[in-house]
Amino acid sequence: MSYLIKGGIIAEQNRYTPVDILVEGNVIKKIGKIDKADHILDASGMILFPGFIDAHTHLDMDTGMAHTADDFESGTKAALIQGTTSIIDFATQNKGETLINALENWRHKTDEKCSCDYGFHMAITEWNNEIKSELLTMRESGITSFKLYMAYDALRLDDGAIYEILKSAKNLGGLVGVHCENGDLIKAYTKMLLEQEQRTPSAHPLSRPDMIEAEAISRFLDIAYMVDVPVHIVHLSTQKGLECIRRARKRGQRVYVETCPQYLLLDEKLYHLKQFESAKYVLSPPLRSKQDQEALWEGIQEGEIQTISTDHCAFNFESQKKLGIDDFTQIPNGIPGIEHRPQLIYSYGVTKGRLSLQEMAHLLSTHAAQLFGMYPQKGTLAVGSDADIVVWNPGYRGGISAKTQLQHVDYTPYEGFKVIGRAEHVFLRGMHVVEEGRIVEEKKGRYIFRKPPLNMK
Repeated sequence: MSYLIKGGIIAEQNRYTPVDILVEGNVIKKIGKIDKADHILDASGMILFPGFIDAHTHLDMDTGMAHTADDFESGTKAALIQGTTSIIDFATQNKGETLINALENWRHKTDEKCSCDYGFHMAITEWNNEIKSELLTMRESGITSFKLYMAYDALRLDDGAIYEILKSAKNLGGLVGVHCENGDLIKAYTKMLLEQEQRTPSAHPLSRPDMIEAEAISRFLDIAYMVDVPVHIVHLSTQKGLECIRRARKRGQRVYVETCPQYLLLDEKLYHLKQFESAKYVLSPPLRSKQDQEALWEGIQEGEIQTISTDHCAFNFESQKKLGIDDFTQIPNGIPGIEHRPQLIYSYGVTKGRLSLQEMAHLLSTHAAQLFGMYPQKGTLAVGSDADIVVWNPGYRGGISAKTQLQHVDYTPYEGFKVIGRAEHVFLRGMHVVEEGRIVEEKKGRYIFRKPPLNMK
């Protein structure tokens, strides 16, 4: 069966000449002037994006305090509705487990549930020679990126282990991404705040000031410099952190950077709402200042930030966030966002003149595919690539509301945001899975076997 998507504008090419795309089977067969196919979709006036990739999600995850509201069934449906055709979640090693155990656990969570394609970063929380020997098995299983934490006692590693993992990843050809916050300082600040009887959500950002992130980024990049290996900074939230990255790049380091919509569109004033509403915005790193927002937008425009993912980690407000009503440290950290990222970036990036269509395609798709070993299978509209195609309607006008979202959570941090544009049609490996803004095919997602990352400048 073939589909002809006729007369759309390809966003990643940054030119405005309408083209036709012929899809046969799972792949793009031809791009150009085409007249015949089994099915024809008129895409006149529409923008054609490569399927969006969210390279930072937390679905079906137990934090020890609470279990995320979205599993792989609800989360991938929410992703798909606005054109995210691939996600990369985190297979997380529990203390005492092997990496193989962790991968098996997460594959079990995803079996026959996903509505978009999916892969895993391997989150390493314990390091020894046995685990080191498993890295090759991970690569043979299609996992070529790894996550380390510098905060959270149940997850974090010391600097020596980080150094050793970077050396091993370099030999393997893998990419290491790190959650950069100084865990010891967070504990010290938190202890001080509790002693001062500061227990409301407004204390959360005080427990993690911007220097907490900047110090950890600087330290991690010094370690990476000693190993001489490219690295990835996840969910960058601060101007000070970006300045550390600039310094590292000036001395010749390759540093890849991710930020998230919440750090571009929400700010720290939301920690001073009434009636515990601020708990909805407790996430780590926390929301920052308007100045930090503008610095991140500037970093995006200057090409200093490569990807925008969500760090989707959803907890219900009523049944889960309120666990910390008397103590901010008991509020589960995280916010939802997997559904709304494309509309937010188009509405507040492209239509505001902050981004071009090509830059949006790169930030939400192409660069993630390159960094995480999926390119050119994904991340581009090219002959032979997977037919992951978003037919974007720039004329759509609407708003974001928890009442209409597919995310399985009782709020959205973007409640009331006006949006322009939406995914009118979505193709996943050639299957027409979203039609006129409605999901018509579910649970068609497949595991993505990933290769080592491409070298990016």
